Amino acid sequence: MIEQPTTLNPHSWVKTYADYLYAFAIVRINDEELAKDLVQETFLAALQRSHAFEGKSSERTWLTAILKNKIVDVYRKKSSGLKQVELSVSEPVEEFFHTEHGHWKKEHWPLPFGVEDHDPLHNKEFNKILQLCMQKLPALWLSVFTMKHMDDATSENICTELKISPNNFWVIIHRAKVNLRACLQKNWI
Repeated sequence: MIEQPTTLNPHSWVKTYADYLYAFAIVRINDEELAKDLVQETFLAALQRSHAFEGKSSERTWLTAILKNKIVDVYRKKSSGLKQVELSVSEPVEEFFHTEHGHWKKEHWPLPFGVEDHDPLHNKEFNKILQLCMQKLPALWLSVFTMKHMDDATSENICTELKISPNNFWVIIHRAKVNLRACLQKNWI
C-alpha cells in the first residue's frame, strides 16, 4: 500500500501543536517568554517555508525540526562571545576521581536520587529541582548539556554548532555534570 503524502494544515497548527511545541521548548530553554516566542517564530517560519514541505514526515515532526533549529540558534547566541573553557593542570579533577583509572573516589560517589520510583508526583518534583539546577549553569554549559543529553545531538554536531573545540566540549560536559550532581544532591536528597 502506497502511503499518501502528508499535507499541511496551518489553520490547525496552534490548536494542535502549540502546547506540544511549548513543552518541548520550555524544557530546553527554561524561559517562558522565550519559549512562547520560539513557538510563534516556528509557526511563522513554517508558513514562510510551507512550499518546501515534502510530506516525508508529519506536520508535528516538521514543526519540531524547525523549533529545534530555532533553539540551537538561541544556544549559539548565548554561547557566542563567552570565554571558552580550557582544561588546566590545576583543575581539581583529582578531588573527585582517581587519576590512574578515572573512577569516582568513594567519598564522592554519586548518591541515588530515588527517581527510580515510578511515582509521577515524585518525578515531577525531581524534574522541577533539575530545571532549577540547570538554570544555575552558565549559558554555554547549559547549551552543551541540553543538546547532548536532551536532544541527543552528536558531540561533533555540538562542537560545530556552538563553535567549540572537542576538548572544550568534554571539559564543559564534565563540569556541567559535576555541578548538576552537586546541586541535585544538595536540593533533592
